[in-house]
Amino acid sequence: MADHIDHVVRLVGIDHVGIGSDFDGLGDDLPTGLKDVSGYPNLIAELLKKGYSREQIEKICSGNVFRVWREVERIARGM
Repeated sequence: MADHIDHVVRLVGIDHVGIGSDFDGLGDDLPTGLKDVSGYPNLIAELLKKGYSREQIEKICSGNVFRVWREVERIARGM
């Protein structure tokens, strides 16, 4: 998963990457070490090993989603 995030960051930039969770009904098709949200620390540790900063990891984990959602709300209010 960390390699995938790294690839997407190289393609589109850190401001366009986010993670979510939908662990219901996926069975054993999830990455090793990321079978549920308790595995997020494993993912964050891998991103740190790859050299991502705290700020970048915060963007990936929640910051980008919140930024986009605030923009969606701003536009919706203007409609």
